[in-house]
Amino acid sequence: MSSPTPAAARQARQTPSYASRGSSHYDLILTLMCVVIIISNIGASKGVVLGPVFGDFSIITDGGFFLFPLAYILGDVISEVYGFKAARRAIYMGFAMAAFAVLSFAVIIALPGFDDAYGLEKQSALESALGPVWQIVAASLFGFLAGQLLNAMVLTRMKARFSERALVGRLMASTGVGEFADTLIFCAIAAPVIGITDAGQFVNYVIFGFVYKTAVEFLFVPVTSAVIKAIKKREPTYGRAVPEEA
Repeated sequence: MSSPTPAAARQARQTPSYASRGSSHYDLILTLMCVVIIISNIGASKGVVLGPVFGDFSIITDGGFFLFPLAYILGDVISEVYGFKAARRAIYMGFAMAAFAVLSFAVIIALPGFDDAYGLEKQSALESALGPVWQIVAASLFGFLAGQLLNAMVLTRMKARFSERALVGRLMASTGVGEFADTLIFCAIAAPVIGITDAGQFVNYVIFGFVYKTAVEFLFVPVTSAVIKAIKKREPTYGRAVPEEA
């Protein structure tokens, strides 16, 4: 039997490896991702002003700002270890669960409650806190869907070119592309819900959101890389020519 040619061997080395998503690791990451998306959507219904930072300048963001980058980090882990199709499935599942949460909130608000002062106060609080969430979810749907799909696409296409090499560079490049699309779309839809009414506040909201989320993900790239490498080592199917599953 003849040995493979140098070109064939090089092509084999560059073929991206993925693990099967029929794994408890994938299930755990998917579950955590869904929880983060739902909590972020609830938190994003609150406008947040940080500052003034210097002079009269304050940072404008929303209550989900500290959680949302985690969803992208989890998306990076899924894309790198399990492939684009597994990441796409996780994104769709996350939004299905977010939609289910919004539907549940609507039913809870619509159910008749106690008509005493405390009951009316609680009803008003629920309507104020959870009522606008459907608009936040709509913003998250279009922004996160576009951003995460772009993030996964860039990461996996770069992996097809570089194989296991340049993981840090691939994570940073995919993050920049995905977060820009996500932040712009999300802020455009969510801004009126949280009370942003003028162009200056909107630009502040977009710039801070993009810079903050991207900076957090860049800061956590060493952690993301370490998690990815640890999961690769513990996935018995990783690197065994497992094709991407539909």
